[in-house]
Amino acid sequence: MFTCLVCRSLGLEATQREAIDLAHRHGFDAVEARADELAQLGDALPGLLDDLRAKPLRFGLAGLPIDLRRDAQRFADGLRLLPGYARALQRCGVTRLGSSIVPAHDELTYADNFRQHVERLGAVARVLGDHGIRFGLEYCATPTLRRGRRHAFIHSLPQLRELIAAIGAPNLGLVLDSWHWWMSGSPAAELASLTAEEIVSVDVNDAPTGVPREQLGDRQRELPGATGVIDLPQFLSALRRLGYDGPVRAEPFEFPGSSGSRDAVCAAAVVALRRALR
Repeated sequence: MFTCLVCRSLGLEATQREAIDLAHRHGFDAVEARADELAQLGDALPGLLDDLRAKPLRFGLAGLPIDLRRDAQRFADGLRLLPGYARALQRCGVTRLGSSIVPAHDELTYADNFRQHVERLGAVARVLGDHGIRFGLEYCATPTLRRGRRHAFIHSLPQLRELIAAIGAPNLGLVLDSWHWWMSGSPAAELASLTAEEIVSVDVNDAPTGVPREQLGDRQRELPGATGVIDLPQFLSALRRLGYDGPVRAEPFEFPGSSGSRDAVCAAAVVALRRALR
């Protein structure tokens, strides 16, 4: 496993070049690839890649640069742009991309939402697969994300694996997040049932003390290992036993200290990540 800086997971805004500089300055092994920026660089892209290698860094993963969730026209417009983004990622050696599943909908029933996800995610997976990119999906188990919504949707590992099986794309896999693993009450045996090949990326974080999980907001998190509320040793040990060797990012969002400078936030994140991985 190797550390990867994803600025948005730390509540930070940064361009691709700024993220590369931050990752280098604070000793991360890898950095997130921003497909929209990379696709616009054109002849300047080789210079950025030279800088990345000189740091030395690599791209760990990318986020999905199109909108899966809104109306059909917006999705179709994004899908037309996706091959260009995928070509840029392929040129940069990016082989992993992730996106999360919204666990509720106000209009679509579970069955209708499932069918729409099979159709849309299948189309995205085919484009990414044509460019050698694995596509990881993340379930979101935080109860407050479903509260007040009309129709609950996928929010557990078994449900997500059912969706992936229905899509049937060979490059589809999982983004595993220790927060949502803890929120869902997933047993260790559920992790043990996976294979390393299913896991595209991993997020780690912790939870505040003294707050019932059903009351926590999704962004109300802590740095990995900060409180011990989430059993990170059990989570990461299960992944080691599977042989997972991909990127691991800290995703504490609005943790205490997140209002500090970019350098302070990145420094705290990489220390927490290294400690967790040890």
